[in-house]
Amino acid sequence: MKLSQLRAIVAIAERGNFSEAALELQLTQPAVSHAIATLEEELGVPLFARGRHGAVLTPAGERILYHARQALQNLEMIQREANLHKGLHGGHVRIAAFRSVATHLLPKAIAKFHDKFPEVAVTIIERPAYLDVEQSLREGRADIGITYLPTSNEFEAWEILRDEYVALLPPKAKISSPQITWEDIAPYSPVLLSCLPCGKSLHNHIKNLAPFINTIGDIQEDSTIVSMVNQGLRAAILPRLAAAPIPQGVQAYSLPIPLERVMAVAVLSNGLHVPAVFTFLEMLRKFDFYSLTKLTY
Repeated sequence: MKLSQLRAIVAIAERGNFSEAALELQLTQPAVSHAIATLEEELGVPLFARGRHGAVLTPAGERILYHARQALQNLEMIQREANLHKGLHGGHVRIAAFRSVATHLLPKAIAKFHDKFPEVAVTIIERPAYLDVEQSLREGRADIGITYLPTSNEFEAWEILRDEYVALLPPKAKISSPQITWEDIAPYSPVLLSCLPCGKSLHNHIKNLAPFINTIGDIQEDSTIVSMVNQGLRAAILPRLAAAPIPQGVQAYSLPIPLERVMAVAVLSNGLHVPAVFTFLEMLRKFDFYSLTKLTY
């Protein structure tokens, strides 16, 4: 039994199919399939039921998944204990974040940290949404997460950035004044991100202030939404950072009544952190994320 096989079980269970698990593990799909098939042969039980709708854990697979996660978490704890004795002459900092933060904010912060501590490895773990970021913290797969406020009491968190929502209109849209109105947006049935809590807060915002607007909220990728607007298919309402880079021609307006998402750095309140993580957190507390948004916008 190999650690790579345990990682494959966890990835397939979380992603629901072999192809997405292979992407996460940075392996080919045949390599992941071979790893699971070899393990199933070794254990003598099937771990997944394969079908048209992906891979579903068998009853035996569900029990083995629990132990696989425990084994991988124990391995991480062994590595952390070793890193505690390395100080800042080594170690590893893992940061979980959603795409817009991973793309536009973290690389500059990590580069600044590397200037002072080049021997510390820093890894970005890109997750689809804030819930996945927080779950990565709970499972010990990340040391630091970028999430939204408010968050639960299990995390110690502090604000780093307020990101306003903007209305994106197609290039050929005709707006008569510099300030957009809800009536200007309504004919385009704007697309909203389906993630929570940002999607829920925006939906409630529109419902309370402009209930006559019909919205679509079943798209998870912000880049897909921006592309739809650029092609003249619909309007959209997105956090400005998620919309970046806004294509030339797409019209961006502040909402008639402003709304923001509040982003924060979070760690487990009772987590065991190596010195490198504490030092990185101190750097994040002092880092000016607003200066990066000026360049991005």
